[in-house]
Amino acid sequence: MASDDDITGAVGRVSVPIPVDKPGEIILNIRGGSEAFTAYTKNNEALAKFARAVVIEQTGPRTVVVTEASY
Repeated sequence: MASDDDITGAVGRVSVPIPVDKPGEIILNIRGGSEAFTAYTKNNEALAKFARAVVIEQTGPRTVVVTEASY
């Protein structure tokens, strides 16, 4: 991650399933604790609860775009 405020590339767990074109929630470990972010996916993918996801874009202060982590 580039700075304290940049969460692009952070890996977290889905806490509320993310359906196609609708928001869900992801928990990220940042700043010494855990924080929840509203999350959307790209490319018509859905992510189930507890799936690992990586942040590919931050679109607002508490909103991110994620994709399934491949590792």
